[in-house]
Amino acid sequence: MAKILFFLFLVWLMGALGAAKTNFLDDVILSELDDLDVEDGDEAELFDLPRLGIERGNKILVNVDSFGAVGDGASDDTKAFVDAWKQACSTPKSVFFVPAGRNYLVNATRFRGPCVGILRVQIEGTIVAPDDPKNWNFAKNGRIWLGFFNLTGALFQGGGVIDGSGSKWWAASCKKNKTNALTIYGSSGIKVKDLTIQNGQQMNFAISRSDSIRITGVTVSAPEDSPNTDGIHITESTNVVLQNSKIGTGDDCVSIVNASSSIKMKRIYCGPGHGISIGSLGKDNSVGIVTGVVLDNAFLRGTTNGLRIKTWQGGSGYVRAVRFQNVRMQNVSNPIIIDQFYCDSPKSCQNQTSAVEISEIVYRNVSGTSKSQKAIKFACSDNVPCSHIILNNINLETRDGTAEVYCNSATGIGYGYIHPSAECLNSSDKKIKQKMDAGLDEPREEYIVHTEL
Repeated sequence: MAKILFFLFLVWLMGALGAAKTNFLDDVILSELDDLDVEDGDEAELFDLPRLGIERGNKILVNVDSFGAVGDGASDDTKAFVDAWKQACSTPKSVFFVPAGRNYLVNATRFRGPCVGILRVQIEGTIVAPDDPKNWNFAKNGRIWLGFFNLTGALFQGGGVIDGSGSKWWAASCKKNKTNALTIYGSSGIKVKDLTIQNGQQMNFAISRSDSIRITGVTVSAPEDSPNTDGIHITESTNVVLQNSKIGTGDDCVSIVNASSSIKMKRIYCGPGHGISIGSLGKDNSVGIVTGVVLDNAFLRGTTNGLRIKTWQGGSGYVRAVRFQNVRMQNVSNPIIIDQFYCDSPKSCQNQTSAVEISEIVYRNVSGTSKSQKAIKFACSDNVPCSHIILNNINLETRDGTAEVYCNSATGIGYGYIHPSAECLNSSDKKIKQKMDAGLDEPREEYIVHTEL
């Protein structure tokens, strides 16, 4: 019922503003957001794959042990993994199998496709990286530890662990030694299920230049003080679904960057870390485009940011059609933040007039406690303001009850219960203000209380 009322309200709003110069939200954007809903029915497989259990049926098991893997955590099992991969990839109905109860030491490796048919990767044991960067083979594989390239249709599952052994990387500063633990690149029709990825050298799990990726039931972890260890990093990818996952790292739990669209997240636990982030975008005067992002049902605990959009001065492009809804926060700094002046640099960033345009952003049913006084912050460019921001049923409070909202060059509306009051966001259009004052506020909804997911 609430969803219907919300839709009817937006329909009315578009009609009311049809004659105004400020065209608040159009039918195209609304339909994009509705189409991005993550329904429970989305649990279905991306493709028809029989479950792999004790009865393996006509599947051909390609066990890394059969190719000489030792699994003692000290012997180099890289060649065994490469040879087993070549066999599995070239064999129809095969399963690349990593047995439970063992630790397989694997150096930087690129596992390439395309493979014959749909490949199942069953990881039940632990795969560990060399603990010293000096022992890495960078000549062939660059700054990627485990990279899976050019796959079409593959399932990664098994409840195993992928451990990047990143402590020495963190000590050497991954700002200089940029290396990802697990990477899926140039692939489509991929499902990753029930795996644990931990202690990444830098980003724990990167999805790059890929399409139709589903991640469900994964756990991603790294120490809170580990630098730049983003949990799940999405770049130049589309149609990505992330759900039922727990992420706690030293950087963004999820980061979504340039040329990404149709990103759906549902039932996400985040903490520690830097929150759920779109960006950064626009660095070094580059173009950044992200559109069609939905986060539905999340719990953030003790993070340094909550729901964040971050862009550098001097960039161009846009962030559009984003919806954050049903989010509970506990002791989070900057619960809601748009920052068009992001500057992750030891030196002050130069003031520039151009910026990545940010518009059509919806925050709905967001509640909890803020560690910082400014619970809501819209720091936007004077030349490229943030526009068409909607706040609906927001309840954020500080421990001492002094929560505030900060706005600079940001326009939008709030309806329903809004705390702290976001009057600085409201459009200057008097007609909008009169209609809002005429009783459009909905009754305060019962907030969803999230615990550990």
